Parts: sequence; C-alpha cells; structure tokens
Amino acid sequence: MAYLAHRLGPSRIVLPGVSVIRLLGSVGMDDMGLSMSRSPLERLDFDNVALRKLPLDSSEEPGVRQVKGACFSRVKPQPLTKPRFVAVSHEALALLGLSGEEVMNDPLGPEYLSGSKLLPGSEPAAHCYCGHQFGQFAGQLGDGAACYLGEVKVPPGQDPEQLRENPSGRWEIQVKGAGLTPYSRQADGRKVLRSSIREFLCSEVMYFLGVPTTRAGSVVTSDSRVIRDVYYSGHPRHERCSVVLRIAPTFLRFGSFEIFKETDEHTGRRGPSYGRDEIRGQMMDYVIEMFYPEIQQNYPDRVERNVAFFREVMLRTARLVAQWQCVGFCHGVLNTDNMSILGLTLDYGPYGFMDRFDPDFICNASDNSGRYSYQAQPAICRWNLVKLAEALAPELPPDRAEAVMDEYLDLYNGFYLENMRKKLGLLNQDEPEDEILITELLQTMHNTGADFTNTFRSLSQISCPNAGESEEEEDVRKAADLLLEQCANLEELKAANKPTMDPRELAMLLSMAQSNPALFQMISDRTTIARQLDRLSKLKDLMETSQEELKIKQAEEWSRWITRYRKRLARELEGQCDVQAVQEERVRVMDSTNPRVILRNYIAQNAIEAAENGDFSEVQRVLKVLEKPFSSQPGLELPAWVGGGEATEQGERDEGEEQQQASTSTARTPVPYDSKPPAWANEICVT
Repeated sequence: MAYLAHRLGPSRIVLPGVSVIRLLGSVGMDDMGLSMSRSPLERLDFDNVALRKLPLDSSEEPGVRQVKGACFSRVKPQPLTKPRFVAVSHEALALLGLSGEEVMNDPLGPEYLSGSKLLPGSEPAAHCYCGHQFGQFAGQLGDGAACYLGEVKVPPGQDPEQLRENPSGRWEIQVKGAGLTPYSRQADGRKVLRSSIREFLCSEVMYFLGVPTTRAGSVVTSDSRVIRDVYYSGHPRHERCSVVLRIAPTFLRFGSFEIFKETDEHTGRRGPSYGRDEIRGQMMDYVIEMFYPEIQQNYPDRVERNVAFFREVMLRTARLVAQWQCVGFCHGVLNTDNMSILGLTLDYGPYGFMDRFDPDFICNASDNSGRYSYQAQPAICRWNLVKLAEALAPELPPDRAEAVMDEYLDLYNGFYLENMRKKLGLLNQDEPEDEILITELLQTMHNTGADFTNTFRSLSQISCPNAGESEEEEDVRKAADLLLEQCANLEELKAANKPTMDPRELAMLLSMAQSNPALFQMISDRTTIARQLDRLSKLKDLMETSQEELKIKQAEEWSRWITRYRKRLARELEGQCDVQAVQEERVRVMDSTNPRVILRNYIAQNAIEAAENGDFSEVQRVLKVLEKPFSSQPGLELPAWVGGGEATEQGERDEGEEQQQASTSTARTPVPYDSKPPAWANEICVT
C-alpha cells in the first residue's frame, strides 16, 4: 500500500468525521481503478509447473552445499542498493505481455527485475545441474548466480510462431546476478555491468539474426559493489552489481541430466543424485510432455519416445551450431552445462563474433588449448551430445543412442550447406561442386585476412554475368577491389600470425614430444604445437613480403575465386525466363541472410565503457541497431557519443566516486557499426 498511498497522496481529500478506511470501504476497488494503478509487473500470471513436477530440495539451509535428490533449491534473492535500469528489450518483454515503455517508467521495475523485490506469484529457486567442463566431469555445478523466478503464462494474442517454438504455454524468467545460492561455490552470486551488458545485447542480437537463443528482457545496475580482478592480473577493482532478466521456455540443459552420473574414472567426482534413477525418468517425462508434446503423443512406447526425443535434441543442436558457424559466432565455453535441452544458445560468457576469418579463432582467452575454437564447435557439440546420451541411459538404450549419433555429421553438413548456399545466393540448383566453392571462399578469406561478416555482405554486389558479356575481366577486377577493402594489411597479418607461445616454451615442448611423449601428452598436445608452427611459418613469409606484394597476391587470389563464383552464378540463370527477377531475388535473399552489422567486441566495449561512466545511451543505441542487423538505418551509423550528442539516459555516480578516465571510447577515432574493427579492438581480452 506504500506505492498506492504515494500515487493517491497529492490529491487526497479529508472529510471531517470520516475515517480513511471507511472512505475506501465505501467505494469499490474496481471503481477507483486501483487495479490499473498496480505495477504492470504485478499483473504477470505465474504458473510454476517445474517446481510442482520436479523434485524440490527440502532444505532451505543457507550457504553452499551438495543437493541430493532434487532438481531445484529454494533461494532468497539478495536486494541491490538503488537498482536502476540500464536498458530493456521491448521485443523480449512483449513475450510476457509487457510494454517496455511501461516497465521502464515503473518505479518498481528495477526492483522487481533485479530480484530486489519479489514479484507476486514468483517462487525463487536455483537449478541443480552438473557438467563436463573442458572435457572433465566437474560434479555439481548448478545456478551459482542465476535465480528462477517462475513461469509466466503466455499472454493472449502471442505470435503463433512463438507458440510453435514454445508449446508449453509459459515463459520461464530468471534474474542472473541476484546473489548466493547453494551452487555458488567460491563465488558471490553477483554479476557486474560489463558481463551483464554483454549477455543482454548478445541474447537479443542472436534472436534478430534468426539464431535460436534464450532472450534478455532487461539489464539493471545498482550502487551495490563487488570486487573483481578483470584480467586476473592482481589488480582488482570495485564494480557495480548488475542483473539481467533472462527469458526462455526452460533453462534445463544437458548437465541437468548429469546429476545422476556415477563416479567419474578421471576426476573421481560423481553426480549428487547418483542412484536416484526414478528422478531421471521424472525429468524426461517433464521435458518431453512440456516441450516436445508431439513426440509424447506420437510414441506410446517409452523407449521409442525417448529415442525420438534424443534424435530431436540432436537435430536441433546440429542446426544450431551450423547457424553459429554461418554467422561467425563462437560460444567460448561449450561445456555440457551450457548446452540447452531445447537447442537454444545458452549462457553468454566469453563469446565472440569473428572479425578476420580464422578457423582457429578462439574467443575465450582462458581456452589455452583451443578446445572451443570456431572450427571445433561442430565436433564439440557432438561430443556433448554423446555425454547427454550417457546421462540418459538406461532410459535411452546406448545402442539406440549410438545409431542416432551416426546421423549427426550428415545432418550438420546439410544444415551448413543450406545456409551457406543462401549466403552465396545459390538458390535454384544444388551442385556437388558448391561445397568446394564454399571451402575455397573460406580459404581465400583466411589467406587474405578478410573480414568474415563484411566479405559475405559484399558478395551480393558481385554482378551475375549476362549472356554474351564482353567485359568479364573488368567486372572481376571491380569485384576484387570490393573484397580487397575487407582484407588485412601486412602489419595486421603479422600481428595475427604471431605465435601465442613463448619461443623457448615451444622449443622445449618440441624436444619433449620427441624424448618423452608421455609427459608431453600430459601438458600439451600435437594440435596446439602444429598451430604454433603454422603461425611461425606464415610469419616468416610475411616478414619477407612488402605491402605492395601482399596486395597483388591478395588481388590474384580473389580474382581466381570470383571468376569461379561468377561461372556458378551463370548456371543459376540457365533455363530462367525472367533473368532480372532471378537476380533481384538472389540479392534480396543474400542481404537478408548476410548481416550488415553484428555485435563485435569493440561495439560492446564502447557501450560498456560508456555505461560504467554513467551513460546508458550507447547500450540502448546498440540494441536498436542490432534489432535490424540486415538493414541500413540512417542516423544510426555511428556511436551516440560521436559529435558530443547528449546522452538519452544517464546513471548517477556515487558522491565522491572517483570518476573513471573519460570514456576511453570518446577519445578513439569513431568507426561505423558496420565497419571492420579498429586497431584497438585487438587489445580487448575476454575471459
């Protein structure tokens, strides 16, 4: 009633001899319109099925502990000091039937969406799961910072396509960064502004790129502080506690089923619910009934149902990773606990979109072995599926799971080629040689250091040859000039090919590989060494090359590929009556498949630095740009701070807070959102 009294306060009427209670009692609540004065968030209709259908931890003991025989533990989110919005996603909040504008203007909005105040009907809980991290079973993990608030019923009038993708009829909402849970291990359950902004923005850009993903409704920051050592360099600093609102049909993952794992032969760890096989069956029933109802209806036999379920998860995962590869996205931490049971992109940590094409691209600076590199992702997802199959046994017979996994590679390749053909505008014919053409394109991009996103975006500008055309050489030259703009110069290539390993360490490991192979395998691997030697070889060649020689070589490589590409485009026109219409459709499909702008690290970094200095306008602007990644948006080509424009939303600093150095971003030369990254972007380190 404090909020209500505040709303009624300025216009209160006092009648002599009539109590306020009696006055309110004489007027119907509906007549007063009080239901309309509530926070829009208080009208959310919760139906928390997961907590009714899956085992709930009976203990509410605070602190970190092993949780046996349960999928969820009740928790109490820890309030933030002076929570306030950084940004909201209007489209994501609409899934819950909310208006982004109303939520932003709601005085209680930041409290509710940070977990500082409990939403009516919510039941805060943390999910228990395990996981294989970097190939090793880690035992109990769980939601160490995320907090399940509940499941909101889908509002009337939701897009039928959304309902098809979420047949449960409910959206699970979480707050990430709301404090300690039984699964926080040595951490504090908090997230900071930089990681929260990165997760918020990427969750949304993936959706707008057409990649299956969990969503983010808002990001809230506060005056509460935690200490973080950003680069693990021994220089910790205070950072603002921040919280992301996450939305998905469910956040259950492969690792959810690993809580039953027997003692691992390598790590000696086992799942906290080992031996509780009945819970595994209960979980499978819940997931299939809620999120795969067609499988539940079509397979009365339990084993056949479970096999069909696993096949669908495998198919969705293959399709997902194919989409990642086609937009140059690298997840960074593809542990089994970060793999969605629905085939969604889940848990945005040290992710990265590739700039210069490099199959060995590693976005996570902590991934020293390159286990989760760009080119490794399809194989790692397959490995994770095998671990899921092991976790589902005996509900899923191992021999049946193996037969399903035999389909993975062909399915992945099919999804990948289908996407790549669209990116190249090859729409009317599927030719066996297309795979070679795609491979040669990627090899040329790698050799020339071409920008992945911008090179694909430029391909629609390469003309399709017409019958009897006599200017073939000139058209190829123009196309090559176009793509050369996206290539790296000599100094950039030298920096890119510099070995990441100290020469003395490399020499020692090479010697050890010969003299003591067993010890070598314990501390390194041949793939890592081969990668370092390849870099050394390329660097040696570059040191003996001039910029002019490099440019000539790059032009020759691109001219060869463009000639083959235009011949393939010509075959697209064979037998077509309306050549112009075919060409226009090709350009339309390519420009709606190859994004103009993606969330490059430097774009996110500019927004983070501005927000850390109290200016949230760049986060909001970047979100607006990324909501239409395939389109040109006049007036939104450059960051908000270019030209000294006023920020649209300012945060307040603490009194006496030492102002950070003026946003480093404002001192940098601005580049458009759709350009290649500036030189300083190479210094960004994400762990």
